[in-house]
Amino acid sequence: MTLVLVIWQPRGLSIGWTAAGGGILALLLGVVSWANVGDVVHIVWDATLTFVAVILISLILDAVGFFEWAALHMARLSGGRGIRLFLLLGVLGALVAAFFANDGAALILTPIVYEQTKALKLNAKATLALIMASGFIADTTSLPLVVSNLVNIVSADYFHLGFASFALRMVPVDVVALGASLLALYWVYHRALPRSVDIRNLPEPRTAIKDGHVFRAAWVVLGLLLVGYFVSQLLHWPVSIFAGTAAIVLLIIAHRSPVVHVPKLVREAPWKIVVFSIGMYVVVFGLRNVGLTHLLGGGLSALASHGGWVGIVGTGVVAAGLSTFMNNMPTVMINALAIHDAVVPAGLHTAMAYANVIGCDLGPKITPIGSLATLLWLHVLERRGIQIGWGYYFRIGILMTVPVLLVTLTALWAWSGVVA
Repeated sequence: MTLVLVIWQPRGLSIGWTAAGGGILALLLGVVSWANVGDVVHIVWDATLTFVAVILISLILDAVGFFEWAALHMARLSGGRGIRLFLLLGVLGALVAAFFANDGAALILTPIVYEQTKALKLNAKATLALIMASGFIADTTSLPLVVSNLVNIVSADYFHLGFASFALRMVPVDVVALGASLLALYWVYHRALPRSVDIRNLPEPRTAIKDGHVFRAAWVVLGLLLVGYFVSQLLHWPVSIFAGTAAIVLLIIAHRSPVVHVPKLVREAPWKIVVFSIGMYVVVFGLRNVGLTHLLGGGLSALASHGGWVGIVGTGVVAAGLSTFMNNMPTVMINALAIHDAVVPAGLHTAMAYANVIGCDLGPKITPIGSLATLLWLHVLERRGIQIGWGYYFRIGILMTVPVLLVTLTALWAWSGVVA
C-alpha cells in the first residue's frame, strides 16, 4: 500500500507523508518495534543528509549557470558533428551524475539539453534521442562515488564502505557502464542522430555564467569537498559532515547574489527524502521481521555457491528485478539485509554489496516507477511538452538496460578479482 501511494502520489500527496504513514501503521500493527525505528535512523541519517546537501550544491551551481556553461562547452567541442555531440553530452551527463547525484543529472541537465536542441534547431527524433540519452545516462553512470546516488550512500553506510574504497571498486566499473550505455543508446537511436549540427548560433559558454564570483568560488569549494570525501574514510567521519559544510559555505557565499535566492533554494531542497527514507525503511524492516529478507538471503547464498560470477551477477539481477517493480529505494535495503544474512565467503560478501548497488542503480531504468528520479524526470519533460508513454519507455528501457546491466555486473566481477 505504501509503495502504491508513493508511486501514484494522488492529488500530489508527498512521498514523505506516505512513507511516514506506512511506518506509523507498521508500528501500530506491531510489525516493527521502536528499536527498529532507531536502527533505521542510525542507517539512513548520514545518507539522506548527504543527499540533501549534494542537491543543494547542484541547485546553487545551476542558478549561477555552471551546468549550462559546461553543456555549451561540450556542444562547441563537438565541432558540429552530431555523433560527437551525442557522445560528449553523454560524458557530461556521467560527470554530473558522478559528482552531483543522478537526480541532479536528470533534473538539471535534461532541461539544459532540451534547450540546446531547440537552439540547434534539431528535429523531434533527434531531440528525443538526446533527451532519452540524458535520462538513461543519469542513472546508469551513477556508480562511481558514494555521493553519486542515494542508493550508494545507503549501501556504503550499511556495509561500512569508505569513500576511497568505494571509488576504487566502482570508478572502473562506471567507465564500463558509460561505454556500454553509449553503445546501447547509439544502437537504438543512431538513425535519429543528425550527421551535422549548426553550432554557429550557440552563445559563448562564458555568457551562461550569471554570477562570476559564486562561479569561481564554487570551483574552490568543490575541490576542497572532493578532498574531504577521501579524508572522511581516514577519519571515519560521516560523509554528510563534509557535504553539509560545503553546502553551507556555498549558501553563505551566494546569499548576496542577485541570481541565487537562498531562502527559496533551502525550501526547495528535498527534505521530504529524509522523512521518506526513515518511513520507507521502517516498512522494509517489517519485511525483515517476518522473514522475507532471510529467505532472500538463502537464495543469494544458493547463487553464490555456484561461484563468484553467478553470485555477483545473480545478486545484481535480483536487485534490478525488484527495483523495476517496487522502486529501488526499498529494494536496496531489502537486498542489503538479505546479503547480510547470506552465508558466503567474506570477499564475495563485499562484491555482492556492490552488485546490489549496480542492480539498484541500473534496474530502475526498465520501468518509469523504478526510481523517483525517473518519475520526476518524466514530469519535467511533460512540463516542456514532451510526452513519453510508459509503453514506449518500457520497450526502450528493457532493450537497453538488460545488456548494460549484465556487462556492468561482469565488469564488477572481473575487477573484484583484481582489487580483492
